[in-house]
Amino acid sequence: MPNKNKLTEAHQQKILDAFTQRKSIEHLARLVENSAIAENGYNIAVSSYVEQEDTREAVDIKTLNADIARIVARQAELRAAIDAIVADLEGERA
Repeated sequence: MPNKNKLTEAHQQKILDAFTQRKSIEHLARLVENSAIAENGYNIAVSSYVEQEDTREAVDIKTLNADIARIVARQAELRAAIDAIVADLEGERA
């Protein structure tokens, strides 16, 4: 499977600019004091210092529940219709 992680030139430049300008940028880079790194057991993993952006879609639970209720009601209607058709077919064969 090919690697999906690609850094475009624009992304590379943004990272380089943050580094050379020693800037903290939310969800991208954070300037961390050596003492903070030492307190964290010299762990230099980016995820230890930079919070990943939450890109999850917000869901309105009331709307979702209403949609589910409509689907379940429609399923019950269809099941009843299918049962009636089957009963009718079985009646014709008897």
